[in-house]
Amino acid sequence: MPRTAVSRPTGLRIRIVLRPGIAFGPGKADLLAAIADTGSLAKAAKRFAMSYKRAWTLVREMNDAFAKPLVETEKGGSGGGGGASLTPLGKRILDRYRAMESDAARAMRDGIADLRRHLKKK
Repeated sequence: MPRTAVSRPTGLRIRIVLRPGIAFGPGKADLLAAIADTGSLAKAAKRFAMSYKRAWTLVREMNDAFAKPLVETEKGGSGGGGGASLTPLGKRILDRYRAMESDAARAMRDGIADLRRHLKKK
């Protein structure tokens, strides 16, 4: 199930500051995954109730930050039909981030469970 602005998962959410001004986290990872799933920047943005302009800004930020672009876009003609896809580097970055999320969640599972035991009951 894709994540949306309304349905945020609980647990660990990792935002990595790669250097000042350049960060990669769950929002960008989810956008890359949605682009890979849909083949469309517009459809990926819609999945998260995000404006096309915001999605395009995030893609531009990612493409500018890395040595090679993470996302390739293809302009549509008069009837539309453009698309977007991950480059090999985009797929590698997304896969690496997801593996890091999984590793971190596994390492912190017991600590998170302990913290949750001390929450007020609903």
